[in-house]
Amino acid sequence: MKVIVVYKKQSEHGRMVEDYLKDFSRTTGKLLEEMDPDSHEGSAFCENYDIVEYPTLVAVDDVGVMQNMWRGALLPTISEVSYYVQ
Repeated sequence: MKVIVVYKKQSEHGRMVEDYLKDFSRTTGKLLEEMDPDSHEGSAFCENYDIVEYPTLVAVDDVGVMQNMWRGALLPTISEVSYYVQ
């Protein structure tokens, strides 16, 4: 499984998400995948998973089936997300 963080770096939540990513890495030793919703790949990803709010964290299994999703500025705890990261 993996977790993808969809957010716009140049937004009001960009700094908060980047701090969260650093804290997650420091605490777990693992990295979360980042995706820009304005990129070609990000746009398709957002359409597939019906993502319209940023930031959004999406946990998917190895074949791409969504396991969990967290939307909006209230980010989940690191322990909630680390469960989904291999």
